[in-house]
Amino acid sequence: MFLSDISIRRPVFASVISLLLVAFGTIAFERLPLREYPDIDSPIVSIQTKYPGAAASVVETRITQLIEDRISGLEGIKFIESNSSDGESRINIEFNLSRDIDAAANDVRDRVSRILEDLPEEADLPDVEKIDSNEDVIMWLNLTSDRLSIPELTDYAERYLTDRFSVLDGVALVRVGGGQSFAMRIWLDRIKLAAHNLTSADVESALRSENVELPAGKIESVDQEFTVRVERVFRTAEDFSQLVLQRGENGHLVRLHDVGTVERGTEEYRTLFRGNGETMVGLGITKQSTANTMEVSRAAKAEAERLNKTLPEGMSIQQSYDTSVFIEKAINEVYKTLAIAIALVIFIIYLFLGSARAMLVPAVTVPVSLIATFIVLMAMGFTVNLLTLLAMVLAIGLVVDDAIVVLENIHRRMEEYGESAIVAAYRGTRQVGFAVIATTLVLIAVFAPIAILEGDMGRLFSEFALTMSAAVCFSSLVALPLSPVLASLVLKPTGKPTLLVRKVDSFFNRLKTRYGHLVDAAIEKPYLVIAIFIAIIGLCVLLVNQIPNEYAPKEDRGAFFIMVKGPEGASYAYTKEYMEEIERRLMPLAETGEAERILIRAPRDAFNTGMVIVVLGDWDNRRSAWDIMTEIRLQTADLAGVTIHPIMRQGIGSRTAKPLQFVLAGGTYQELAAWRDILFAELQKDNPGFIDLDSDYKETSPQVQVLIDYDRAAELGVSVQNIGRTLESMLASRRITTYIDTGEEYDVMVEGKRDQQNSPGDLTNIYVRSDRSEQLIPLSNLVSLREFADSKTLNRYNRNRAITIDANLEDQLPLGEGLRYLERLVDEHLPEYAIVDYKGRSLDYKASGSATYFTFVLGVIVMFLVLAAQFESYVNPFIIVLTVPMAIAGGLLGLWATGNTLNLYSQIGLIMLVGLAAKNGILIVEFANQARDRGASVKAAITEAARVRLRPILMTSITTVAGSVPLILSFGAGAETRQVLGVTLFCGVAFATVFTLFVLPVAYNLLGGFSRGPGFVSQKLDRELDKSPHR
Repeated sequence: MFLSDISIRRPVFASVISLLLVAFGTIAFERLPLREYPDIDSPIVSIQTKYPGAAASVVETRITQLIEDRISGLEGIKFIESNSSDGESRINIEFNLSRDIDAAANDVRDRVSRILEDLPEEADLPDVEKIDSNEDVIMWLNLTSDRLSIPELTDYAERYLTDRFSVLDGVALVRVGGGQSFAMRIWLDRIKLAAHNLTSADVESALRSENVELPAGKIESVDQEFTVRVERVFRTAEDFSQLVLQRGENGHLVRLHDVGTVERGTEEYRTLFRGNGETMVGLGITKQSTANTMEVSRAAKAEAERLNKTLPEGMSIQQSYDTSVFIEKAINEVYKTLAIAIALVIFIIYLFLGSARAMLVPAVTVPVSLIATFIVLMAMGFTVNLLTLLAMVLAIGLVVDDAIVVLENIHRRMEEYGESAIVAAYRGTRQVGFAVIATTLVLIAVFAPIAILEGDMGRLFSEFALTMSAAVCFSSLVALPLSPVLASLVLKPTGKPTLLVRKVDSFFNRLKTRYGHLVDAAIEKPYLVIAIFIAIIGLCVLLVNQIPNEYAPKEDRGAFFIMVKGPEGASYAYTKEYMEEIERRLMPLAETGEAERILIRAPRDAFNTGMVIVVLGDWDNRRSAWDIMTEIRLQTADLAGVTIHPIMRQGIGSRTAKPLQFVLAGGTYQELAAWRDILFAELQKDNPGFIDLDSDYKETSPQVQVLIDYDRAAELGVSVQNIGRTLESMLASRRITTYIDTGEEYDVMVEGKRDQQNSPGDLTNIYVRSDRSEQLIPLSNLVSLREFADSKTLNRYNRNRAITIDANLEDQLPLGEGLRYLERLVDEHLPEYAIVDYKGRSLDYKASGSATYFTFVLGVIVMFLVLAAQFESYVNPFIIVLTVPMAIAGGLLGLWATGNTLNLYSQIGLIMLVGLAAKNGILIVEFANQARDRGASVKAAITEAARVRLRPILMTSITTVAGSVPLILSFGAGAETRQVLGVTLFCGVAFATVFTLFVLPVAYNLLGGFSRGPGFVSQKLDRELDKSPHR
């Protein structure tokens, strides 16, 4: 081999190459960003349109549908999701990963601008943002003070803190949780209004006309110019209470305090935010849809630390919920695993070779190859993340393999032929050089299809695959030049061997002799081996159907959410009572140290909802989060007034949502609700393991419909708009104008006194003014009321009206099984035109399944073709590919025996096994071909190859297995994903190694005679050319 030849002759040159790789790799590592997973956040653009006073059904038809129809033709849309509620439309468009988010947002704005004329005049302009309207907060900071009230804390946060955090890189939004913003509240007394012959419209008109600040021109002299301004005179509650509404009949002025109460209150006092029983204000950091969670979190923590030094006395910002804690701990655990795997592999090499000098050769190649890999990561624009680090851990066993193959052959030549170290290095490396390059190309060929996959699966695992490929490639570049150089320098002819060496050699000699007899017996009785091989293929098929499927393993991420929901229409007071009871029941978790912080927040969106965030302690000092969640379900089961759903947010596709999200579409909302009820009824009869089953369509929300007698209203001179605006002012906290207080602008809000509007009947004693007679007319003369129940929100998915059924799953029910069960119910009980779709993790699972099988098949085909090109034969690759079913069977058997599932990680492990299994086959077949080139028969060649290559095969397999042991035994953050990958590789490699040692010699003996060496045609051509005279 050219590389090894020149390196042995020029050892300094070989060492310089390796040192340069280490130098540039170290620089690259320091500059690479750190994050949990590769950047797989899809570009998301949201459109929010407000239409005050409109019912959800009107918003859906007049706004949501119009906008959806216009944007549906945009390039690269993955899905469109929308919901229409009273007075508001929200549309989220998720684009493919390859789409640039800025270009996508501009395209959406362009399309939306073309339909502005078609939208209702009363609707606000659509607001287009590069963020999911429902994007989850990645970090909560708590602002506490022992001297300020909640409104004062909120005011301080909004004035001085939110802007400081919102300008940080990657921050999309800073929300104030549990805040109560100041506002001037005007509580109108409907009886006093009527007594003074006034309506709410008169109060609003007076506020708008009197509370103004206007430029009044300029005064100019010869040398100077003055700007004239009319300033506002209303700044305090006392000022507003003196506002004149009209002049009475006897000449006295009717002021605002005569018809209501004015106070400096809050926009909304019905909010609750507490941490470990202490009332506080939360600062929620929401990242941009493609920002790096780790970088945003670090920047926010650093800013909080800086701000803490400048806060008023008694006030502090405390860190609370933080998703980056899990990421950092998980990455640190992988670093530990990496170090343990390297140490374990080096120890096993020492055990096999029995020499510290010999151990030095492969021990040097591991760090050089791994450090050099960071050069490729930086060049490709990748990051240091859980998947690239896992690839490093798994690459340890592969990286060391090439060096072991070279070293073992050099060591063998020195022992058997008595060659000097430099001669053995020269000849031994040339002998196995082809096999080293062949195994490297095969492993790269297996990972190549993963690297070219598209979508989430491709983006997620292309970094994994390319990291593995780079590490393996560098291992060959290091093994061929550096390993023979080191071997020629450090290996010495063995004098008296140590006890360990004698024991190991004795064991291998006995094993080789025994194995030789077994191979001879297997070759003599091929039908038995063939029967075992067929049985292994049958086992693969059986296990694939038996092992449950899911998208990704369930992870204990160190924090979980509890979603609390009361009956539709429940008040804030009702929800608050339950939230406080839930908090009381959870506080023992904080007292025992299992939970660091218990945050409660209400309302979550509507007043009948709330949320609890339980931030758990360190993984070593507590039970599993899943056990704690189960305990909480039992503890709160007797709270019949609310539904409680604990949810563990996951890393891949990380939304705060249940794993199963099953969409029904294709009919009217009434049809969809009926279909949902059919499915729920069937699940009540036979529930395979769905818990917390729910849907996003609640037709039980109590509502009051105001039916206007139009003819009567027209006769009395009262417009429909007048009735609507009056009701909104008295019932809905209408914002009329603003006022200035120490440089900040606050809202002035008008609302009727709440103790006068406790029942639907109270709506009728509100007065409106006739445009014709100027007299006051009670609404009871103009309207009638109808109480009914309907859904507050109407959801759509991919432009169809849709209802989403969501559920958590019991441990024995994987996601794939749950989805298939619901699909079967739909086929059996719903009409043919019913449309089924998926959201969240369910959608990710469906999208990833077909991609994995395609990748697996393509990997085997590419590997076969690469081997065919190398061996110049289709027979030899076919023999080598026979090792693949044995590795897959071992991996599947390991998953089944340990109760794991087929998921993203185990599927990637199975794809890796294709290359790992073929590696051993290459070593045997290549050596057998060399023996045949020297004149040996097929049987003699394969028998000798099997015996001679037994030791390196066992060494490489055991080092690969050893590299996966730390993954299996890992614990702490992210252990679930590492264990799945470790189990798959451990069992697959072990199983494949054992059976390859027998199946492959039998197959080669039967089929090897039909193949020829790579140089056969070339040699034949040379002979023919020698015979034929040149002309």
